[in-house]
Amino acid sequence: MPVARKHLSAGLLLVWLGMLACSLPALPAPDAEPSAQQSNPNATLLPAFQFTLTHAALTSTAPVPTEPLTSTPTTEPSSTPVPSDTPVPPTPTPSPTETPLPTPLPPPVVFAAIGDYGTGDGNAEAVANLVHSWNPDLVITLGDNNYPVGGADTIDRAIGRFYHDFIHPYGGSFGAGAAYNRFFPSLGNHDLNTDAGAPYFNYFILPGNERYYDFIWGPVHFFCVNSNDSEPDGVGETSPQAVWLQNGLFNSLSAWNVVYFHFPPYSSGPHGPTAWMQWPFAAWGADLVLSGHDHTYERLDVGGIPYIVNGMGGFSIYSFEEISPYSLVRYNARHGALRVEASDQRLLIQFITRDGVVIDTYEMWK
Repeated sequence: MPVARKHLSAGLLLVWLGMLACSLPALPAPDAEPSAQQSNPNATLLPAFQFTLTHAALTSTAPVPTEPLTSTPTTEPSSTPVPSDTPVPPTPTPSPTETPLPTPLPPPVVFAAIGDYGTGDGNAEAVANLVHSWNPDLVITLGDNNYPVGGADTIDRAIGRFYHDFIHPYGGSFGAGAAYNRFFPSLGNHDLNTDAGAPYFNYFILPGNERYYDFIWGPVHFFCVNSNDSEPDGVGETSPQAVWLQNGLFNSLSAWNVVYFHFPPYSSGPHGPTAWMQWPFAAWGADLVLSGHDHTYERLDVGGIPYIVNGMGGFSIYSFEEISPYSLVRYNARHGALRVEASDQRLLIQFITRDGVVIDTYEMWK
């Protein structure tokens, strides 16, 4: 029984015993004689020992002591290190690893290719304005730079008037030249009609022997070929000039190899194909072959690579005649130029008219 309930029971018992004691008659003294009023034979006397027992029972109701609560002592952790036979080296703090920044890709090289442009007239000027609007890195030409006969008296008006800011050194009369040369022409048949091309060779300073040469610009290796059959080193497939080209293409490490010259190997224009220039350019490693001579725009596929005829630089436009079996795209309505954008992975080729209309787009990927 809980301690509180024991105390309550003991209290009630004390009250009851007190009331009982008050109701009992007083006991006579042990030595006194009983009086007449007290000698009642029917009276019941409460023995003295009964009260004593009852009091003893009352006093036995004291609270029962409870066992003291015990708690488990908490063991204090020892601060003494545990000895070890092998010393533990401190853990090094790793240095933060810097994430390398990606190497920015060089911007693509943009070049213009113009052909049969050397008239110095309004059509040539419109094409030159188009080319300047592209802000190209360089300009290559596909021959016939100086109409009508490649004379010294017409060459600056035909070329320098519109492209002096690409030529270095420039000694003409139409403004300042370029800080370095960005103009790389090829010989056309009209350029050789005066003194075997002397005005041409005097006007330009070009790499190599200046008749055919190569140079690298960004991801492109350019090979300028002299396709005139009067070339001293020949124009046949096994000629010294062709061997030079074959070796150059084989050893090229550039992403793109572009070969350009004047006479087209294949064409649907009135001049038609040029048999002596049907070299195996693709097998030798060329990616793109450019030519002029026919005043049209035409894209062909020969050996799995594009051949492009672009003689739309300014002279009168020709019609198409017998269509080449390799022909894919033909255009002969408005003068224009070829815009080529080259990166390590992509070559983007577009023919655009003097009015800015894109006629043909062709992409190549590595």
